[in-house]
Amino acid sequence: MAATAVTTATPPPVAPTGDHHSLAIVLFAVVVLVTLGITLWVGRQGNAAEDFYAGGRDFTPLQNGFALSGDYLSAASFLGVAGLIALYGYDGVLYSIGFLVAWLVVLMLVAELVRNAGRYTLADVLALRLRRRKVRAAAGGASVVVTLLYLVAQMVGAGSLVALLLGTDSPHARTWTIIAVGALMVVYVTIGGMRATTWIQIIKAFLLTAGSVLLTVLLVVRFHGDLGELMRQAAQHSGAGHRYLEPGLKYGATFTSRLDFFSLGLALVLGTAGLPHILSRFYTVPTARAARRSTMWAIGLVGGFYLMAIALGLGATALVGSAEVRHANPAGNTAVPLLALVLGGGNGSTGGVVLFALISAIAFATILAVVAGLTLASSAAFAHDIWAGAWRNRPRKPGRRGRGQQAAGGRLRRGRGEAVPASRSAEEEPGPGAGEQQEVLVARLAAGGIGAAAIVISLFAQQLNVAFLVGLAFAVAASANLPVLLYSLFWSRFTVRGAVWSVYGGLVPAIVLVLFSPVVSGSKVALFPGVDFHWFPLENPGIVSIPLGFLAGWIGTVTSLEPADADRFAELEVRALTGAGAA
Repeated sequence: MAATAVTTATPPPVAPTGDHHSLAIVLFAVVVLVTLGITLWVGRQGNAAEDFYAGGRDFTPLQNGFALSGDYLSAASFLGVAGLIALYGYDGVLYSIGFLVAWLVVLMLVAELVRNAGRYTLADVLALRLRRRKVRAAAGGASVVVTLLYLVAQMVGAGSLVALLLGTDSPHARTWTIIAVGALMVVYVTIGGMRATTWIQIIKAFLLTAGSVLLTVLLVVRFHGDLGELMRQAAQHSGAGHRYLEPGLKYGATFTSRLDFFSLGLALVLGTAGLPHILSRFYTVPTARAARRSTMWAIGLVGGFYLMAIALGLGATALVGSAEVRHANPAGNTAVPLLALVLGGGNGSTGGVVLFALISAIAFATILAVVAGLTLASSAAFAHDIWAGAWRNRPRKPGRRGRGQQAAGGRLRRGRGEAVPASRSAEEEPGPGAGEQQEVLVARLAAGGIGAAAIVISLFAQQLNVAFLVGLAFAVAASANLPVLLYSLFWSRFTVRGAVWSVYGGLVPAIVLVLFSPVVSGSKVALFPGVDFHWFPLENPGIVSIPLGFLAGWIGTVTSLEPADADRFAELEVRALTGAGAA
C-alpha cells in the first residue's frame, strides 16, 4: 500500500527553535492590530445600549451564524479538543461529540423563543413574566460566574500557546501573556461593544475554518487518503497501542471514571443552551426566524470543524507523538500548532515555520475573539441585570411626598410604603430610555473588573486542559441557567420563588462540588497539588448539580405562597411564539 510509506518510527522532537519565533510574533502583532483597528472603527458608530449590547440588531443570519460559531469554537475547540484526542484517543473524541450535539438542543428549544422573549440577556426572558429584582440578581450573578469560568479557559490556552511560540516554559511568559490578553479583551469590550465583537468573531471564524481545512487537507495528503493508516499510526505513537482507539483510556477504567464521563457528556449537551454569550447572540439579528437560520448556519460550521478536529488530533498523535505533545504541554493544548510544524515540512523548514506561525496566530485570534464575547456577556449581565435591573430599580419609600402624592391608579403596599400600580408590581422592569448611557458606562467599568478577576484565576489554572475547564463552565450553565430558562418558557405554574431557588439550587452545588473535587486538590494536576481536601470523586459535577437545579425550581414553585401570574405567562407565551412586541 502506498500509505505504508508513512514513517512508522517514533516521531522526532518538533518543538520550534529560536529561529522560528520571529514570524509567529509578527503574525500575532498583526492579529492584535487588525482587531484593535476594527474595534476603534466600529466603536465610533454608536454608543446606545442597543448598539453596545446587541450590535444594533442588524446582522444577517449568515453573519450571525459565523459569529455564533466563532463564539462557540473557542480555545477549547481548537486547542483543547485536539489535544485531548492526541493524548487519549477515543475518549477525547467524546468531547467533540458532546459539543456538537448540544446545538440541536439550542435549535429545538431556545433559539427563536429567547430571541422573541428577551432583549439583551437571559434575565430579560425571565423578567417578562417574573418581574422581581431578586430574579434578575440571581440570573445575572449566575451568568457572571459561567462566563468567568469560560474566560479562564481561554486565557489559559493563550498562555500555553504563546509560551510555546517563545520557546520557553517560563511561568513569567505565560503570566504576562494572560495579563496582556486580559487587557486586550477589556479594550475590545469597552470601546467596541457587541458590534465590534461580532465582526471580530466573523473574521476569526472564517480564519479558523480556513486554517482547519488547510491542515486537514495536508494531513489527508500526507497519508495518501488512507484514514485507516492514520488511525494505525496514531495508535502506534500514542504509547497505549490499540487501547488508544478504544473507550477507557481516560474514562472507563473504573466505575467512577465512567460516571465522570457521563457527567461530562450531560454538561456538554445541556450547557450550551444556558451559556450567556451564546444566548446574547440571538439578539443581534432582527427577527426570530433570523435567529433560527443563524443557528442552522452555526450547526453546519461547528459540525464541519469538529470532524476536522478529530482528524487533527489523530494526526498530532501519528506525526508528533503523544509523548512529545505531553512534553510541550502536559494538558495537550499545543498539539495543533506542533502538527502544523510537521505538516509544513518539519523543524527548520521554511514551510514548517510559516504554517506553525499561521496556525498559532489563528489560535491566538480565536482566543482574543472569544474572550471579548465572554467579557461582553458578563459585563452586560452585571450592568443590565444586577446594577440596572436589581440595584438601581429597587423600590423606594415615598418620603416627603406622602401618601397623597402617589401615582393615580396606585395602591399602597401594606407596611412598606411603596406605590404599586394596579396592574403591575412595584418592582417593574427598567425601560429602554432612562439611564441608558449610565448603564453602558457601568458595563464598561464592569468589563475591567471581570477582566482582572479572570486574570487572577487564570494564573492558578495554567496546568489544566482548556477543554476540561470549559466542561466545568458548561456544567454550571446547565445547572443554574438552563432549568430556570426552560421552566420560565414552558411551565405556567412557575413562580418567583421557583426561579430564585432554581438558579441558586444549581449554581451553589456546582461550585461547591468543584471546590471539593480532584480538580482543586488531591491530584498532581489540581489547582493546589500539594494539599488534599477533596471528598467529591468526580471532576465534573453535572450529574449531581443539573438535577438539583431542576429539583430546586420545582420545590420552590410548589411551596410558593404566591401563585403564578397566568396573564404574564400568557404574555410571555404569545410573545415567544409569535414575536409580537419583541425588541
